[in-house]
Formats: sequence, C-alpha cells, structure tokens
Amino acid sequence: MTSALPMTAEYLALVRRRRLYGGLILVLFVVLMASGWRTADARNAGSFIDGIAHIFDFPVEILSEAARDWRNLPGYLGQYLPSLIETLNIAAVSTLLGGLFACLFAVLSARALAPVALIVAPVRRLMDVMRAMPEIVIALVLIFLLGGGPVPAMIAITLHTAGALGKLFSEASENADLKPLEGLASVGAGWLARIWFGILPQVAPNWSSYALLRFEINIRASAILGFVGAGGIGYDLRTTLQWGQGRYDQVVAIFALLFLTIVVVDALSDRARMRLVKGGQAA
Repeated sequence: MTSALPMTAEYLALVRRRRLYGGLILVLFVVLMASGWRTADARNAGSFIDGIAHIFDFPVEILSEAARDWRNLPGYLGQYLPSLIETLNIAAVSTLLGGLFACLFAVLSARALAPVALIVAPVRRLMDVMRAMPEIVIALVLIFLLGGGPVPAMIAITLHTAGALGKLFSEASENADLKPLEGLASVGAGWLARIWFGILPQVAPNWSSYALLRFEINIRASAILGFVGAGGIGYDLRTTLQWGQGRYDQVVAIFALLFLTIVVVDALSDRARMRLVKGGQAA
C-alpha cells in the first residue's frame, strides 16, 4: 500500500508536466500563427482581410456568364476534347515510362533483392532527388530548353513518377516472401530469373494498384503544367482565362471536361485496384 503512493504521486507529476508542456506548445503555436498571419497580410498585394469578402466574385461572374450562354457549352465540349485527349496521353505515357523506371529502381533499392549491396544507397538517393523536384519546376526548365509543348510535361511527370512509384514499389518488394528466391537459387536460377519468377508474381497486384493511383495524379499534374505552356487542356484553360469576359463559358466547358474525366478515371481505376488487391472481389 505504501509503495503505491509514490507511484501515484509520480504519475500525477508526469501528467502535470505533460499538460504544462502541451499548454506551452499550444501558446507557442498560437503566437507563431498570429505573427505569421500579420507578416503574410503585410506582404500581400492588398489587404487579405479586405479582399476575403470578394473571394466569390470571380466564380460568380464566370458561372453567370456560362449560364447566360449555356447553349454554347456542348460545342465547346467537342472543341476542347482533343486537348483533353492530349492531356490524357501525357499522363498515360508518363505513368508508363515512370512505372518502368520505378520497377528497376524498386529492385535495385531493396536490400534483399539488389544484385550488389553498394548500389542500394545511391539508387535510394536518386529517387529522393526525383521526388523532391516538383513537376512544375522541371517543366519550366525544360520549356526554357526545349520550347513549349507536351514533351517537357511528359519528361517532368515521368521523372517525378519514377521517384514516387520507385519508393512505393521498393517497400512492397521488401515485404515480399524470400523463400521462392531461395528455392530458385537452389536450382541454379540467375538473378533476373529469381526476380521475374520469385518476386514479380507477389508484388504485381500492389505495383499495378499504385500505378493506377499515380495515373489519376498525373492527369491532374498534366493539366496544371498546361498553365506554364506545357500543352494539353491546361494551356487552353489559361488562354481562355486570360481573354476574360466573353470566354467564361469556355472556361466552364473545360472545367466540366476535366471534372468528368477525373470522376470516370477515378471510378474505373478504383474498381481495377479492388480487383487487383482483393483478387477479383470488386466493391
């Protein structure tokens, strides 16, 4: 009974210290947020507080003009369909190429699978660099070197996809069962045969699921890169926004195409991922 009292006192003291530290951290967070808010508002081009009341003025102007000229929307949907197809092509090619590089990086960066242990760390650092560089930065550099068009967007998204998927593929590979590798090695199979027959059948569903998810992300990325001159429907969206009034019905048509495409691709890829991961039991 006497030994329990010191333990209770120590526990209560620990709780008080944690509450004190939590309160101090909360106060520090509030102070930093307040100071950061004031600094951001002071550096903003115009007062944020005064402008927040007009945040919906521009969307309302766009939607009202589109509602007025709604009869033009079906024609614009067909007009911008080729640009949408170009955006989808950029995303698909980038996902395919990035996924192929990611497969190689995943095998070379997994400690239990790499043919030479010394290449594991360099390959991992390479993937870190590829993930750290935003697609828009890479695209801007490539546009300066190669000119505008879909090629800079494709290269930029491919590099980022290879780094991101390589990390996910590598983690899935390291969780694979190594017993098939041991069995293949015992009968004299080479390194490539061990990977092809011992690892790929195990990780293929997860790899495919990750690749489909990345394809959805790359559709959005390719549309965004169009704003910097990298082609696709994003370039048309930037052009129509720059023209201003009189073109807002086209802006709504482009947004509608993007929204419908993302919804359809998301639904199809979600069903495909469920089948891959759960062995055909789609939701």
